[in-house]
Amino acid sequence: MHDLLSDALEHSTQFSELCSALYEREINLLANAKLSTKEQIQSRLKSMNYYVKRTAGSMLAAQSPLLLDLQNASWTEKQSKQLPIKEQTDAEIQKWYQNNKLCLGLVVPVLIKEHEKTRIMIDCIDRIDEENQRFRTNYCGWFYLNKTPTHQDENYTLLKPNKKVFTAACSGHQWQGNRRTQTLTLPLRELLLSCQINWRNLRLPVSLKSSVF
Repeated sequence: MHDLLSDALEHSTQFSELCSALYEREINLLANAKLSTKEQIQSRLKSMNYYVKRTAGSMLAAQSPLLLDLQNASWTEKQSKQLPIKEQTDAEIQKWYQNNKLCLGLVVPVLIKEHEKTRIMIDCIDRIDEENQRFRTNYCGWFYLNKTPTHQDENYTLLKPNKKVFTAACSGHQWQGNRRTQTLTLPLRELLLSCQINWRNLRLPVSLKSSVF
């Protein structure tokens, strides 16, 4: 009984610590956001409580091999010297997406270039168009599979899911040229998606039931 109580208190403390870190982060983002109307600010504030608690609960419930940094509300892992995508040829990426039955909610990695920096973004499939051999991701939009998975925006490149790629994405690793650079703090959207990665079977999504105290 004592052990169960101790575990519950520890989990509750961790949840509170994660929420505190996430609130601080979101308030700072809101303070620097370019929002033109009072309604936009009010909308962000109204939804903040829900998404902060949902993210904190999901991070504690996630079956992830990565280390959870409670103080910074982030996943941490040692960063490789170069982007972990050397083995990812266009043909291999195309083959993976054509040979696996894609499903809604599947988390996928996307290579993204922003402000001379390169990182791997966490995105997920929200629509599948089998007739036109394409699928849409929640943030990046449509990718076509009848040739090497391509996107109309050259800054987005679909990658084949693997543990090295997802580790870099979840940890916010960034590179500038061939050099490692400052780690990115992931937005709530990507943090939530990081908790839906099925590390045992990257071909399937996982649904988490978050515990909120």
